[in-house]
Amino acid sequence: MDKLFFQHIFDKHQNTEPVPPTKEISAWALRIIRLLFPEQTKEYFRSEEEIEIQFKNLELELRNILISTYQCKDCNPEWRAREFFERIPHIYEVLKTDIQAIIEGDPAAKSEFEVIRAYPGFYAISFYRLAHELHLLEIPLLPRILTEYAHSKTGIDIHPGAQIAEHFFIDHGTGVVIGETTVIGKHVKLYQGVTLGALSVDKAMVNTKRHPTVKDYVVIYSGATILGGKTVINEHAVIGGNVWLTKSVPAYATVYHKPEITVVEREAV
Repeated sequence: MDKLFFQHIFDKHQNTEPVPPTKEISAWALRIIRLLFPEQTKEYFRSEEEIEIQFKNLELELRNILISTYQCKDCNPEWRAREFFERIPHIYEVLKTDIQAIIEGDPAAKSEFEVIRAYPGFYAISFYRLAHELHLLEIPLLPRILTEYAHSKTGIDIHPGAQIAEHFFIDHGTGVVIGETTVIGKHVKLYQGVTLGALSVDKAMVNTKRHPTVKDYVVIYSGATILGGKTVINEHAVIGGNVWLTKSVPAYATVYHKPEITVVEREAV
């Protein structure tokens, strides 16, 4: 390696804009989730006032993270941090509906405790719910950092810009992809390997709806791929496994892939 290469790397280090480490940002989000759902890690509090102090400290921590983020230097960090924490009760109530959806939708789920503590779908949705509110407040970088952290832990990739209503259930979860302009209604259930994506990755489409709309009470089974901003899966539709869809589906329809499978019997040796 020559001196010019070292100079290039040095210049990058000097010119890269400051952003707090992902470990710090994700730890902040985890503390919120664990404060809301002590099933994840029990801490002892002696009074309601101590809970209130915890939330105030987390609000201050968010303000400091925003101040330390170059892209947010002019975004009024104090107001945005305060506004975000005003929305925490709403986030909590929506997450409770997600827990209920898992309890009702998965025969293997024995208790709320198990769902909160052990289900990767709930883990990813929790991070998404926080990140989405940050996204709505037009806070840069942090929303994507949070959902990508959850992605790294669960294999579930939810863009913070996606709009997802209450009672949302991701079963098993690994390999699920939900794009930025996806709209998902109430009581929707996705299995592992589902992609709600775009037909094209053309950069010119940045400000257009590129991802599908999934309406209320839809079930989408494993491996299904649904693409395009004009694609609408209407109420109570069922999308079977390994289906590839780029067109809308009417309400109450069932869509399935019909594979040709051959079983060849042979004698045991």
